[in-house]
Formats: sequence, structure tokens, C-alpha cells
Amino acid sequence: MTRLDHLVVLAETLEQGQGCVEEALGLKLPPAGGPHPQMGTHNRLLRLGSGAYLEIIAVDPAAPPPAHPRWFGLDAFSGAPRLGTWVARTEALERYRGLGLGSPQTARRGSLEWLIAIPEDGRLNWGGVVPYLIQWGPAHPTDTLPDVGCELVELVLLHPEPDPVRAVLTALELDLGKIRLERAPKPELMAFIQTPGGLKLLSP
Repeated sequence: MTRLDHLVVLAETLEQGQGCVEEALGLKLPPAGGPHPQMGTHNRLLRLGSGAYLEIIAVDPAAPPPAHPRWFGLDAFSGAPRLGTWVARTEALERYRGLGLGSPQTARRGSLEWLIAIPEDGRLNWGGVVPYLIQWGPAHPTDTLPDVGCELVELVLLHPEPDPVRAVLTALELDLGKIRLERAPKPELMAFIQTPGGLKLLSP
């Protein structure tokens, strides 16, 4: 069984990504996040209720480039910040190795450690609508993220071929409680988030 762990907003710079999310949600982000030296990226985080959060991620200009492709397609990313993909959590990442979603790699940031399946070329899975897979160590980001009154209400996955996407999500044994898959001209994601200022939409 897998379940939604976090949403991923891609940005050329962390400042641009933070500004985009703050404008969309009508709030200031808390100072949470940090660098990923092994990937040459850094992030900011926002709690979205129990066990879920939002990650804004960008290439870290202060870090040397890694000898391998960065995750989430960041090597090729350009343009305005956007909700680019999401990550699903499992307790048995190896179980889904045959789905072509990447090989497990170890990653760390501060006291956090995890395994994450990354495609060899660092691409997004199915244009971003199929998640990256993560298996956390003993700690999880939401253990220490401040609660600022935001909660994910629904994640909408849009794709021109929803049936094969649905087949992958079914093979992942995914809990679809807050997830809806619809047909659309191109792969996109939309997230409805309840905030202290009301229901907000985060979309491309």
C-alpha cells in the first residue's frame, strides 16, 4: 500500500517558488527546509495536514552540480514555478521496482534520511502525474513542521491517457482518498488546499 506523502512545486529559484506559493495560498511560508548536497538542490516546506506536506524545490546555486541527473527533471526545468509532480510514501519501496519508476537511492537532509526511486535520467513519471516513490527512515518532515492551518483537500491528476495512468496507480496499491484522475489535453496537476483564508487552488 502507498499513500500521498507530498506535493512538489518546481522552480528555477527557491525565491520564485516561494513567492508563487505564498501568493496562491495567501500566507507566508515558515522557515523550514534546506539543501540536498547529493542532488545540488534545496527546498522549502509547508505542512498540509497530518502526514502530508508541500515541497518547493529548485537547483541550489551554491552547490556544485552532481555527477548524475537531478531529481524531478530539474536539470531541464525552466519557466514560471509550477506544481510539477508529487511523491507517494511506502514502507516497501523494493516491492514496486518492476514498474519502471526508477532505482532506489539513499538521500539525507539534516536528521532526515530516506530511500527514493529516481529514474536514471531524472525525468518526471508520466509527465508528473505518476508519483516518485519514497520510503522514510525513522523521522518524517511533518514530525517537526509547524502547523499553519493548511490542509490538502484534493489532488487532481490530469493526463491525455488516464487509463494506463490509472493502471500504474493501481499497481502501486495507492490510497486514492484525496486523489482524482481525469482526462485532459496534457499532463498537469491541481491541488485544492484549505488555508486560514479559505479554499485555494494551486495549479500550473
